[in-house]
Amino acid sequence: MYLPKQFNHPEHARSIILENPLASLVSNDDEGFPFISHIPIKLMPHETDAKQDLLLGHVAKSNPHAGFLHKRTQVLLTFMGPQAYMSPAVYPDLIRVPTWSYVAVHVKAEVRILEGEEAKDGLLKQLIADHEPAYAQQWRGLPVSYTLPMLNGIVAFEMKVIKVQTKVKLNQHRPEAHAAMLAAYDSGNESEKALAGWMRRLGLAS
Repeated sequence: MYLPKQFNHPEHARSIILENPLASLVSNDDEGFPFISHIPIKLMPHETDAKQDLLLGHVAKSNPHAGFLHKRTQVLLTFMGPQAYMSPAVYPDLIRVPTWSYVAVHVKAEVRILEGEEAKDGLLKQLIADHEPAYAQQWRGLPVSYTLPMLNGIVAFEMKVIKVQTKVKLNQHRPEAHAAMLAAYDSGNESEKALAGWMRRLGLAS
């Protein structure tokens, strides 16, 4: 993606992924056109090196994307955080234009298909642990006659990170607008309030 240096914040990549786990998984179809599936992703952080992080995901076996992943193992994942309009009213002068604030991560990754029911079950349990731990007991108690077809109906995979780009676009290079931006976003909707939180994370609130 287009990434001016003032918006480049690689140190926040993991946080953005963990807080916004629904990714757009992008592959090329057999005609070379981008094909997108929206799927929850589990980040498996490496203890010492973020470049060795793994991502876990799955798609329905009936989803054409499953076939594309077998044929073309490099994919793009995009994670979108909060986003909102920014009015030129935040500037002290009138010769300005509106823009859009947003938080995003793009990950280029290499896919490895996970074979077997045990591996698929392990992946699903990772997602359950993240989003509804109490459901784990119910899942374990379901009959095999139900869970086995469910597991056979998905294609599970892990993804090795190749490249990460992290963009936090909050008008960092326009400090004269920060106080008014913060006030506007603090009084706005949920996404705008989240952007105000990001301004504080980046130290733009002083």
